[in-house]
Amino acid sequence: MRRAQSSSPLAIVFLVFFALLAVTFAQERKNYVVHLEPRDDGGADSVEMWHRSFLPEATLDSAADDGPRIIYSYSHVLSGFAARLTEEEAERLRNREGCLRLYPEEFLPLATTHSPGFLGLHLGKDGFWSRAGFGRGVVIGVLDTGVLPSHPSFNDAGLPPPPKKWKGACDFKSIARGGCNNKLIGARAFGSAAINNTAPPVDDAGHGTHTASTAAGNFVENADVRGNAHGTASGMAPHAHLAIYKVCTRSRCSIMDIIAGLDAAVKDGVDVISFSISASSGAQFNYDLVAIATFKAMEHGILVSAAAGNSGPVAGTINNGAPWMMTVAAGTMDRAIRTTVRLGNGQAFDGESLFQPRNNTAGHQLPLVFPGRSGDSDARDCSTLDETEVSGKVVLCESRTITEHVEQGQTVSAYGGAGMILMNKAEEGFTTFADAHVLPASHVSYAAGSKIAAYIKSTPKPTASITFKGTVMGSSPAPSVAFFSSRGPNKASPGILKPDITGPGMNILAAWAPSEMHPEFADDVSLSFFMESGTSMSTPHLSGIAAIIKSLHPSWSPAAIKSAIMTSSNTADHAGVPIKDEQYRRASFYAMGAGYVNPARAADPGLVYDLTTNDYVAYLCGLGIGDDGVKDITNRRAPCAHLKPITEAELNYPSLVVKLLSQPITVHRTVTNVGKANSVYTAVVDMPKEVSVVVRPPMLRFTKVNEKQSFTVTLRWAGQPAVAGAEGNLMWVSDEHTVRSPIVIPPANAVA
Repeated sequence: MRRAQSSSPLAIVFLVFFALLAVTFAQERKNYVVHLEPRDDGGADSVEMWHRSFLPEATLDSAADDGPRIIYSYSHVLSGFAARLTEEEAERLRNREGCLRLYPEEFLPLATTHSPGFLGLHLGKDGFWSRAGFGRGVVIGVLDTGVLPSHPSFNDAGLPPPPKKWKGACDFKSIARGGCNNKLIGARAFGSAAINNTAPPVDDAGHGTHTASTAAGNFVENADVRGNAHGTASGMAPHAHLAIYKVCTRSRCSIMDIIAGLDAAVKDGVDVISFSISASSGAQFNYDLVAIATFKAMEHGILVSAAAGNSGPVAGTINNGAPWMMTVAAGTMDRAIRTTVRLGNGQAFDGESLFQPRNNTAGHQLPLVFPGRSGDSDARDCSTLDETEVSGKVVLCESRTITEHVEQGQTVSAYGGAGMILMNKAEEGFTTFADAHVLPASHVSYAAGSKIAAYIKSTPKPTASITFKGTVMGSSPAPSVAFFSSRGPNKASPGILKPDITGPGMNILAAWAPSEMHPEFADDVSLSFFMESGTSMSTPHLSGIAAIIKSLHPSWSPAAIKSAIMTSSNTADHAGVPIKDEQYRRASFYAMGAGYVNPARAADPGLVYDLTTNDYVAYLCGLGIGDDGVKDITNRRAPCAHLKPITEAELNYPSLVVKLLSQPITVHRTVTNVGKANSVYTAVVDMPKEVSVVVRPPMLRFTKVNEKQSFTVTLRWAGQPAVAGAEGNLMWVSDEHTVRSPIVIPPANAVA
């Protein structure tokens, strides 16, 4: 019989170690957003004290090296708080009465001169821009990476003091060069974006400075990027005030900090929120913290302009899709930072690049090579290269993601390449970027790239040159929808058309915050202005335009402002033909929303489709999320059984999405007259012949301003239902206005 062996000392050590490791893991604290039931009585305790009551005393009293247990107490946009909790504490809190749910901390990505003129905003006493007061008196809150306060775009020449309602704070007091003034009236940093409790909200990424100046930068003459896009730079609302909420670091934005920034913006008294952050895509609204927080902002009369996201052209990728937000897509303008590729056979193809050095090493014919011609995907996008193959040559590379173009050029340069032709993938079509490359380069379309690749195959000794043409105005077609701009339908509510609107989002010149951490060019030149692309850039354009309208019509609701912007937008480009997408096909409403923004017309829309909080509550009840789901969003008890729930199609939205089957469907709308008192509007319908549309009454007569009138729209298939769906427009036409609403019948297989 063998004796049982005793455990060795080493085994005991390992057992103790792993036991301690398990305990440590269980006690590790993680960040959560805690969503609570609303207090019925308001409570005698402060909000902070009430929030603290949900944590055990041991938790509150324990001294921790990793920061306070309660990080934020939210008071205006969410019933709840953010806290650091162990798994055990989180589980206890989940089971606590009054706790709706816990959201583990997540990090959301950022949605990353000529544009005022392209949109019809021109200086001069007779221009609409000056008549509108440049957005004077309106406060735009920008949630982003902070701001460079010393930048000339944030000078306060011509601006009045902040409005009396303003309650915000400025954390730039310790900044030696620049600080708050009548332009920058507020600035705060939150959480991880603050680095520490005393750090001011200085932009170390450039993104926040760019978006803030796009929305409301003041006039700066002689702005350019190394001689390109030269002119007077300004934001859409150059005399609006700016409040900065730094909720993002260079690479990410904590949901805890975002909600804290939104909470502060509402408390401070902003009029418009500019949100260039990619929030949830398709999450049910009662599980979407940004949707919940922005609902409260809407209740406070604040319009939230938010990025649609950069996940296009795939259908159903829209972000920030709640109907109380204005969801902004990205389009092009008619300015190109032109380069030209000329092949050895004489063919020439136009492209773009922001880097156009005088010492152009690829300006004459050089050997041309395509590493990916064998089919290797890594070689095709120049992820892997052979120095002997590319040294001294112009290299054709297929585009990776929109954030990796410069990196691709860096790889080519590192292996001795003399120049780079960056060709789009098929799905990217004709959308090209003016990037800050590190070597002579040209970004060309998929069509051009395919012809260049075919030329390389056709000859044993292909050659190419890259020449620089600088800034070229009048490029066409313009505008068009950028390929990366996220597409509808909105999965959380496919019966509401999203995006809402398109604005300039390609190669946008705006203020920049130079940093040693992100030199823009290989020679480390420090820049005051820079070009960026994305729905991050189109969003602040619409924020500034909304501010102009708010300045002209201070009593208008966020829904009325959004309606004015949507119903006045353009569906034709500058040549008078329908706006195209990245493939140069007719853009669908799921790509561009109602159309491309037209600021001058938006300021005087004639009629608006208005909405109140109660309208949204009825809509939420109709979504089928139940009383609890509605309460989670609205922070109020609203038994849906006692209300009259409405379908998505019945929400008084400026666009109509009707899932039309074999039976006719009738939807109702109400418009408010914001034009002349005595006005007559006639219904004009533009739909494919396969769809029958009847509007009753066909004429609306108004006798006073702010008068409301209702009408119905009945749709039916005139023949067999079309599997591909249909799109068209309903227009109310008067002597002075055309008030246009998109009509969308989704395809039978639409993403939902």
